[in-house]
Amino acid sequence: MAFFQPNMAEPQSTRAPQPSTTSESESAFFSPRSRRQLSLFAAGVGFFALSTAITRRSIVRRYKATAPKFYQPSNQPNSNINGAMEAFEALNIATVNVFSVGIMVTGGLLWAFDIASLADMRSKVRTNLGVNPIRTDQDAEDEIEEWFASVLARKEFKALRGEKGIKTKDDEDEKKT
Repeated sequence: MAFFQPNMAEPQSTRAPQPSTTSESESAFFSPRSRRQLSLFAAGVGFFALSTAITRRSIVRRYKATAPKFYQPSNQPNSNINGAMEAFEALNIATVNVFSVGIMVTGGLLWAFDIASLADMRSKVRTNLGVNPIRTDQDAEDEIEEWFASVLARKEFKALRGEKGIKTKDDEDEKKT
């Protein structure tokens, strides 16, 4: 025969079976954290299926309304069309469709980036921006308070200079222009 047939007498490799890591990956995929992350995606998929059914029902209803009745002359179209209501219904259906796709995409992205809570998102964003991810809200409030104090102190200083009649070089330049 022209086909190559391996010789059965050749020694087979005698490697020890490697421990399977699929159970670890499966347990990570079906962990409570992962299921909670995927719940938003699943809700988006369900909402998208519902909005698709609503859209399909509306399109079929519109199509059936354009078909003439049995004893209606075919040269007279249906004249009971309310343009404002049709536009309102189209806007509502489009809004539901976009909202459902948005929920689905958001859920998928949160699962893909391993974000399960607002605290996770906050720490990831702070890490990517190069800020201390452990920083608390109190630290941020203290920093903002210091900044406001410095801005108000400068404003108060400018107001006092104006009351005393002290002019700076910047004030003179503004009057010239």
